Amino acid sequence: MDEHEWLTERFEEHRTRLRAVAYRMLGSVSEADDAVQDAWLRISRADASGVENLGGWLTTVVARVCLNVLRSRDRRREEPLDVRMPEPIVGRESGDDPEDAAVLADSVGLALLVVLETLTPAERLAFVLHDMFAVPFEEIAPMVERSPAAARQLASRARRRVRGQAPVPDADLTRQRVVVDAFFAAARDGDFDALVAVLHPEVVLRSDGGAGSRHTVVVTGARAVAGQAVTFGRLYPFVRPALVNGAAGVVVAAHGRPLSVMGFTVTGGRIVAVDVLSDADRLRRLDLAVLDG
Repeated sequence: MDEHEWLTERFEEHRTRLRAVAYRMLGSVSEADDAVQDAWLRISRADASGVENLGGWLTTVVARVCLNVLRSRDRRREEPLDVRMPEPIVGRESGDDPEDAAVLADSVGLALLVVLETLTPAERLAFVLHDMFAVPFEEIAPMVERSPAAARQLASRARRRVRGQAPVPDADLTRQRVVVDAFFAAARDGDFDALVAVLHPEVVLRSDGGAGSRHTVVVTGARAVAGQAVTFGRLYPFVRPALVNGAAGVVVAAHGRPLSVMGFTVTGGRIVAVDVLSDADRLRRLDLAVLDG
């Protein structure tokens, strides 16, 4: 086996982990796959014979590619969006896709990814690599052109933001589904009190309909979100249960055409976050196999 064949095999062994790193960095499956492929093109032209920690080296290359993507994304934005929904991973409730399960290991909920979107590229890299993949700050520092102590501070700032804004969902998927079903039943019936009862007092509804869309909004508080949710009642016949980033959610589709993906974060038996993607262009790029069943 020559060196290129050896490196190809080792890269494939690490591909799932590298996709997981890239998805957390970029919040997009398609961009994560592009980043991993870009990394491979760079790696395949490099000399890996002297690399002692191949897994760490591969992770570093992918992380650098993702950092460049994030910085480019920031430069292209003329003005910050009120909310930018990451690209959700949508699957059947059976959870029978092992590839998705591997990418979503460690409960990468939609609410967490939304918060990661608010971080600077350097903060996001430091937090993702250190807190999610245990990469030492000594290895992170050169990527962000900072000292290890400064890289530690980047991760610390990101961690405080995440802890304050990204609630951890209940582990029981069945219980999550009961709560989400109760939400839609109350919306269908126009039962405002039942809606308020199933929502956390400080619930946040984030909806991304695309730049300039009237559907791009952030609503906070149980009564305000319940008021918005009553309008969801007319969507009840088109709601299809799905796993959205490993948690109970729905795809709203009419005549086979997706209208929105809704992710729910259920904590302590109540909904603390509702994240909605209704941008038609981005919905068309999603793998919505749940609609085939």
